[in-house]
Amino acid sequence: MGVIKLLAAPIRSIVRFPLFQLAVVVAVILLLQAADDKSALGQIFNGLDKLVDSTVGLLSAVFNVKSFTKSWLTSSFWIAYVYLACLLMLSLVRVTIRGVVDFAGWSNAFGLRNAIARERGIVAYRAWVPFERIRPDNIPQEKWEEAFAWPANNKPPYPPLAQRVLRGMISYLAVILITAVLLQAFTPFPVLTWLAALTKRLI
Repeated sequence: MGVIKLLAAPIRSIVRFPLFQLAVVVAVILLLQAADDKSALGQIFNGLDKLVDSTVGLLSAVFNVKSFTKSWLTSSFWIAYVYLACLLMLSLVRVTIRGVVDFAGWSNAFGLRNAIARERGIVAYRAWVPFERIRPDNIPQEKWEEAFAWPANNKPPYPPLAQRVLRGMISYLAVILITAVLLQAFTPFPVLTWLAALTKRLI
């Protein structure tokens, strides 16, 4: 497992580079555009084209969009939608690979349990060391772990996923609203007016 990670490290660094990701997204868009309309890729391109057109039309109803801005918005939304779709597919692939590795470690398929456990144990220990550094000497390690890391009821010491997602959405909305208020008050851009018009349009 360590050898595989060592060999994959340069590839991962290249894949994480933003310009490489942009080039891949543009290549995917060109591939979809070159496909036949009756093929699956052509149908995907037509669906994305309609989605981009409807998004640009929705923004055109809120504020004045001229030819240069419309072309820029079209290209931006194309890149954004394809990028989000690629991120979703990569997330699904990552979850699938993680599930396969977990099953291989649990069932000891191909004798990989010890290798997987060793790698994950190293990762867990490296994450555990900073936690142990701040433990006072008068608190036993078992009590320290039960209080902050591994509770006695085997439940994670953090809120459920739905609660974390809700908190994140509320935080993002608050940041967006504060930014819009500041732009409305101190810049010539009527962002709140645009958001109100967009909300009315959506409703």
